[in-house]
Amino acid sequence: MQPATPAPPETPRDAATVVLLRDAPSGLEVLLQRRHAQMSNMAGMYVFPGGKLDDADRQPASAALLDQPAAQLHTALGESSTDAATAAGLHIAALREALEECGLLLAEPAQAGQPLDALRARAMLREGMPFAEMLAAMQLRLRTRHLAPWSRWITPLAPSVGTRRFDTRFFVALAPPDQTALHDDEEATDSLWLAPRAALEQYRDGHIDLAPPQIMSLAHLARHADAQGVLAAARSQRPPVILPEAFDQDGVRTICYPGDPLHSVPERALPGPTRLRMQARRFTPEDGFEALFL
Repeated sequence: MQPATPAPPETPRDAATVVLLRDAPSGLEVLLQRRHAQMSNMAGMYVFPGGKLDDADRQPASAALLDQPAAQLHTALGESSTDAATAAGLHIAALREALEECGLLLAEPAQAGQPLDALRARAMLREGMPFAEMLAAMQLRLRTRHLAPWSRWITPLAPSVGTRRFDTRFFVALAPPDQTALHDDEEATDSLWLAPRAALEQYRDGHIDLAPPQIMSLAHLARHADAQGVLAAARSQRPPVILPEAFDQDGVRTICYPGDPLHSVPERALPGPTRLRMQARRFTPEDGFEALFL
């Protein structure tokens, strides 16, 4: 009998995540939300708001409600193999998820002086109105110019967390100062504003659960003192592409990143460690917690 042919790896689904930033008296903070324990992917983990790209995000009706043309967003994304409609759609998906998952509306009135009602906008979505129709009905335009591509994470061929694979573009954006982030109690059950290092300390101490992309992203963000520093860094670089490669090392689950001696890409993509190991149910650098910030 011939051995069974292994199934090909799942093709990653396009997705978008938005890292919402604010400046607190103690410095930079980011928004993390706990995914519902019954979710099929990354259940119970603290993540940045985000989700998969919907077909409607790529449609002309959605693109017509942007403050920048699709070609400009395509240039900002820095992906020559991605078409302009998808590039614009990823920006739209990030802003849609910010509203759906945490109630933050990154938009502006089409006519100066009109009110901006984030609670009403979210309620209209929850009643079933499509995102583009809601924006048109409220005469709003999405503020993509306040959104900056930060990084691109592709789920490993053998995922360590969850079962699905995604090609996720991480964006950074300032949270609107006059709005309050509220989880929806459906996909997310808790919301936390934390300094990046404080979030990693809570993960280390077992108070919250994080997936490797959040660990490495928080370590990256911890190098910046304030939100403007993050945004300036994002706009000065092409978003790094990170396809982690996972393997077992002496029976320990290990994930390496570009620049690691065992990774197929020799050029480093991120600051910090190039390898995390699963120890005591926590992914940590081989050289200890502080290696995240070196």
